[in-house]
Order: sequence, then structure tokens, then C-alpha cells
Amino acid sequence: MRAEQFQQSLLPRCNSQKSVANLFRRYIRLMYLDVVIVIFQCRPYIVQQGIKLACFQRIARHFLIKKIPYNSLYLCMFALINELRVSKLQKQDILTQMENELEVSHILLAWYKTNKRMLPWRESSDPYIIWISEIILQQTRVAQGMDYFYRFTERFPDVASLAAAEEDEVLKYWQGLGYYSRARNLHAAAKSIMEQFGGVFPREYKEILSLKGIGEYTAAAIVSFVWNKPYPVVDGNVYRVLSRLYAVDTPIDSTLGKKQFAELTALVMNPKYAGTHNQAVMEFGALQCVPQNPDCEVCPLKERCMAYASGNVQAFPVKQNKAKTRPRYFHYLYIIYKGQTWLSRRGKKDIWEGLYEFPLIETAEPMDFAGLQQTEAYRKLFDGAGRMNVSVDMSEVKHVLSHQILYTTFYRVEIEKVTDALNSYLAVPYEDIERYAVPRLVHIYLEKLNGNLSE
Repeated sequence: MRAEQFQQSLLPRCNSQKSVANLFRRYIRLMYLDVVIVIFQCRPYIVQQGIKLACFQRIARHFLIKKIPYNSLYLCMFALINELRVSKLQKQDILTQMENELEVSHILLAWYKTNKRMLPWRESSDPYIIWISEIILQQTRVAQGMDYFYRFTERFPDVASLAAAEEDEVLKYWQGLGYYSRARNLHAAAKSIMEQFGGVFPREYKEILSLKGIGEYTAAAIVSFVWNKPYPVVDGNVYRVLSRLYAVDTPIDSTLGKKQFAELTALVMNPKYAGTHNQAVMEFGALQCVPQNPDCEVCPLKERCMAYASGNVQAFPVKQNKAKTRPRYFHYLYIIYKGQTWLSRRGKKDIWEGLYEFPLIETAEPMDFAGLQQTEAYRKLFDGAGRMNVSVDMSEVKHVLSHQILYTTFYRVEIEKVTDALNSYLAVPYEDIERYAVPRLVHIYLEKLNGNLSE
């Protein structure tokens, strides 16, 4: 049905704020719209006419408790805008703006069809597979994460296999990806799915959002990619594309910025193709609108890009001052005695919780081996060790985390006798070290040893 016909047959003239609210309510009932998306899409145009947000929120609360399928959103929007008591010129400006936003989505979809990368998770409609891929890609580039994705999903192909595994094994298969809390959260969420949802991955946004380790971004990605539900996905790529396209200078890491970009992402989205649109804008940011030196001359959005028009593309997105990072100084001791070494497991409330590592001495400042020997921790650890042969395998390795920078040295220490202090550590045969999940930093060291740990 054309918007004009719909308008003439169903809608009264609106002459007050109250009648606009009633009109909006009738549209929702008649067209079975997803009210959240309607609010996102219509609010900028309706609020400017004096309709209070509280009105929309009351309507939302009423309809959110029902399962409302999505249908004909833009038909409703155009008809609703047409009913506003504004001049023809104002009305046309609003409609033109909405059409431009739809055109942005159309351009992105066309670009994506031609330029998208063939990735294994894009060939799947399994929410579990989409979930695993999104968690991996949160802190890992696609090229780096691909092998880990294959390895992880080969061992844990579904929710049941992941839930049934021991945490140590899950961490071992996550080894090398870093940010190990992601793996622990995956494991916990898989158990919740088995216990609360009968082993079936939930379909509703709020249910998915209730799972440990899943935030708004991941929940929106799953429901839009798998079931085409119109939830906008906002990641770093999306921030960059939209901030440049509309020259938005609100810091993306501020509360106001997150709110503004969530609304802007919803406005640009064509809900009919929600899943594909979300993937398109993220892919566009990953391949075309890249952080440094984007090739703007071949960009299909350059004629619409306000940052490009201003000649200041690199100024977007805007971020607040970065959080300060603190340095930490680690000294790992790879202790060798008659075919075995020693490991310890990191405790809670620090980096690498639950992972295994060599005996560690942390100092407050940089320190060479001579200085390390003077520390109480070193003397206690090697008291009674007899004759020792010490060598430096890796020195001053810099490892950058989100709020910490680690400066690490690895010492190989051959001892004559096992000390009492080593009894508090886990004695491990050389050949069994690979069975334990270790931090990426320790993994790099083990790789350097080429697996020949007895040398």
C-alpha cells in the first residue's frame, strides 16, 4: 500500500501533541512495528515538533512486552511525517533527510556485495558460530583470529561441547588470543545456555544480553546477523565511518557519544536488511574507511562525507584523553632440574587469571640480574639450590595491555638441588608444559625455545 493511500484511509488530521501521540500509537498497532526501532528512527523528526520523549517511552513500555514482528517501518515514518503540522518546505526537508539516510544504507549494501571478504562465519546461520567469531574479533584482527577460530570451533563445535569442557582446556584452546576473561565468559555462558535454555541458543535480544560476557554490541550482532532483527551494531569501525560521514565531534568514548552514535547508527540502517547492513558498515570501516590514510578518492560515500568535504578526515573519530597506563616489571624464572620445571597458577583480580606461568618476581622498577639477586623473593626462592647456572633467554620484552605495559625478562636457571620454596609450585615434566594454558607472553617464550625445553 502506498503511503498516501495509507494516510488517507486510516489517519485523521493531527492538530495537537496529543493527537500526534495517538497517531503514533495507532501506527504501531496497525503496522506491527518494532517500537524500539521506530523510536530510534522517528525521534529526531518528531521531537523537534515538541513531542516529549516520555511519550515515546510510555508507548515503548506498552509494546515491548509483546512479540511484535517488524514490518513496513519506512511506510509508517513517511506517513507520520506527512501528518505533522509543518510547512511543505519543512516537510520536504525532513523527508529528503530520511531518503538520504536510506541512500547511505543502499550505497553501503551495494559496496558490500562487491567487496566483502569471504569469511567462514559469514557462511553460517548458527548463532553459536557467530557468537564465537564476534568474541574472538573483539580484540583480534581477522587475519590473526582466523586460525584460532578454526581451532576453537573444531574442538568445541557447539554449545554442548563447550559447556562440558574443563575451564583449563578452554583456556588452552584460547591461548594466544589474550584477554582470557573472554574465554572464561564463553565457558560460563555456554553452561547458562545449557541450564537455562535447554541447550538451545536464545533468539531474543534481552535473553542473549543476559549471558555472561555478552554486551549490547555482541547481542545486536547475533540477532541481526542470524535473524535479521533491526538492532544496530556499533563497533570501532562503525564509529569511524559515521563520525567521518557526518563530522560528529562528540568523543566516541563518552556517555553522550555512545548514545548519539547508537541513534545515528539506527537512523542510517535500512531495517529490512538489518543484518547485511550491519556487516556492510563494519566491513566498510575495516577495508575502505580505515583509521590511517583512507583512499577517499575511490570512496562511494565521498560526495556525502562531511569530513572529506572539510578536508579533515583524520580528525575523526574524536576520543577523550586516553587512560594512563602503568609499567610493570616481570622477571620469569624458567627453573630446570632433572627433567622437570615448575609452574604456578595466577590468582584472581589480576591479569591472566587462571593461567599458568613460571615462577615470577615482580619489581617496582627496572632491574638487572645483579639487582634481582639482592631481592628477598629471589633469595627465598633459591635458598639451598646449590650450584646454579643462569642465563638470560629474553630480555626487556615489551608487552602492551589495555592499562598496563609489561617489561619482561626470562631467565633460564639450572639448579643443583630442589629448594623448599619450590614445593609451593607445580612440578611439571618438560614434555607436559604444552598441556597448560599460559599467557601469550609466556607462549612467545616457549615458541622461541622451539619446543625443545630440555636444552
